[in-house]
Amino acid sequence: MTSRSKSGAFAVLASVQFVLILGMTVLNVAMPDIQQEFGLSRSELVLLSASYGMSFSGLLLLGGRLSDLYGARRVFVVSTALFAISSAAAGLAPGFEVLLSARFVQGIGAAFAVPAAMALVGLVYSEPARHARAMAVWGGLAAFGGTAGMLLSGVVAWWDSWRWAFVVPVAISVVAVALASRMLPQAATAPRERVDILGAILVTAGITVLGYGLVEAPERGWGSPLVLVTLIGGVVLLGLFVLVETRVARPLLPLSFLASPRRAVALLAVFLGAAGITTIFFMLSLYFQEVLGYSPLKASAAFVPFGLALVATGANVGRLVGRFGPRTVTLAGLVICAAGLGALSLISTTTPYVGPVLIGLVVFPVGVGMVFAGATVSATSDVPAGQAGLAGAVATTALEMGPAVGLAILVTVAAARTDSLTSAGTAGAALTSGYSFALAIGAIAFLLAAAGFAVLRGPRAAATEIPELQQEGAVHD
Repeated sequence: MTSRSKSGAFAVLASVQFVLILGMTVLNVAMPDIQQEFGLSRSELVLLSASYGMSFSGLLLLGGRLSDLYGARRVFVVSTALFAISSAAAGLAPGFEVLLSARFVQGIGAAFAVPAAMALVGLVYSEPARHARAMAVWGGLAAFGGTAGMLLSGVVAWWDSWRWAFVVPVAISVVAVALASRMLPQAATAPRERVDILGAILVTAGITVLGYGLVEAPERGWGSPLVLVTLIGGVVLLGLFVLVETRVARPLLPLSFLASPRRAVALLAVFLGAAGITTIFFMLSLYFQEVLGYSPLKASAAFVPFGLALVATGANVGRLVGRFGPRTVTLAGLVICAAGLGALSLISTTTPYVGPVLIGLVVFPVGVGMVFAGATVSATSDVPAGQAGLAGAVATTALEMGPAVGLAILVTVAAARTDSLTSAGTAGAALTSGYSFALAIGAIAFLLAAAGFAVLRGPRAAATEIPELQQEGAVHD
């Protein structure tokens, strides 16, 4: 492939990755309008909010395996087409049941498309250093897509109807499918083997059940029978999945794949970065609207600096990874994320936007862009032959589990703090104090991760990790 054709192929793949992540947050700000239109209960609204992420995260490992077995381009085309059709169905949904089903199917399409797309990036940029730089850019797309979804959700909710939010996913997906056969390379397929169906069922059910319990925990309480049953059931199902993977000849997830310390800490960094973004979006969206009285459009506009900082970081983070290596970039990003959350933890009922809020909304995305870029490179480098799709699936699973687990924990922390202060002051002050406390806990988590990251990897790792990146000029297109 020529340099120009490689750039075009990467643009197709990156646009789909962007829109698949955008799909997770594209209804966030519009949820009150959807609740009113369809007369939804609180539990139905929570289920609708979580449906995309549940099927997405639950089927990623299966998607990665299918990509390796049947060819990344074939799986990419079919799954992106499925995503486009379900997106159109969601936008035209006449009622809650159709919308819920369409969102669930969107997640299925995304789960199969993401690992296939990441495998195709490896074919487009097969040289180790160029592939690392491409994956650094790729990592930043997750944060940018989530932010764009929030902004789009607020704009369409203010302008007309939430249904228009699905025009962008449909349009980009259709164009990508039309261009795929001409612009994307044909991937070699692994020898046809039996797919680990039992493992796929167990991991999908386990993640879905556990995710539902985590979503319901802040609302119902961690001691609620429903929450306890789903959490315990999810853990048991995932435990059975691990047991099955140690016994089958061709496991869906070879446990040896996670044995690399570099890969393990990189996945932890991705997990924390995703949890941090979701927590900021969730808590500040409510803080802006319920405490400061912002309209949905103004609340969305308040996140514009976040998106601009992500764009600026994404434009330069590939060079940073090339110069300093993925480990150093990830470590620095974790510390910067902690600083951004620390600034946001200073919010109060009288805090002006231009101050700690704006500082946090600019500093955190710089850090998380670095985290996603560096950690994605570390998590997907030196992958054994025939496991490119698996690497993408595992990295994206960490990305998806971050919001479910991290947000559930921090929302519970915030709720406990709010409840303890409600009787002593106004509801707004108590709510803000809860958010502030939870954001501070998040900042501490990032600092602990950075400390553990530095100690766990050891002082000589930075010099030897992905040596191709250290060669001057090796990462320049």
